Amino acid sequence: MAKKRIPWDQYFMLQAILISSRSTCERLSVGAVLVRNKRVIACGYNGSVSGADHCTEVGCYLVNGHCERTIHAEMNAVLQCAKFGESTDHAEIYVTDFPCLQCTKMLLQAGIKKINYLREYHNNEYAEQLLQQENVEVKKITLDPQRVADLPFADYLSIE
Repeated sequence: MAKKRIPWDQYFMLQAILISSRSTCERLSVGAVLVRNKRVIACGYNGSVSGADHCTEVGCYLVNGHCERTIHAEMNAVLQCAKFGESTDHAEIYVTDFPCLQCTKMLLQAGIKKINYLREYHNNEYAEQLLQQENVEVKKITLDPQRVADLPFADYLSIE
């Protein structure tokens, strides 16, 4: 019997989770995947500017409770599109945590039309208001543990 394929939302969210494992932030690992027409156009995780010190190496640079060293995952994904000439207009994003206010504003300016997230994270009331005002669809993704457990990951992780 053939295995069922996982739904697109689960597929892209699992990619965001995997990408979050590259995070260099000690406070929270976040991953983001930008998608248009069921095609990944960019990915990002939270971490330092390329070539600069990472929080995992030298600690967080905290100012007023926020790490100044870290670029958020959503911003890194959008910046990757800017760097390589990929339009973000009418794309959607899969992100492990609800975007902060600054990332929400940036995603709106970038033309993102749907935000899919896994976990609540200090959801900002004004960010939610802006998303509603701009008619951006917001969807909380729930992973199906049984579907994830049935994925063929183990086939690739054989330890001898």
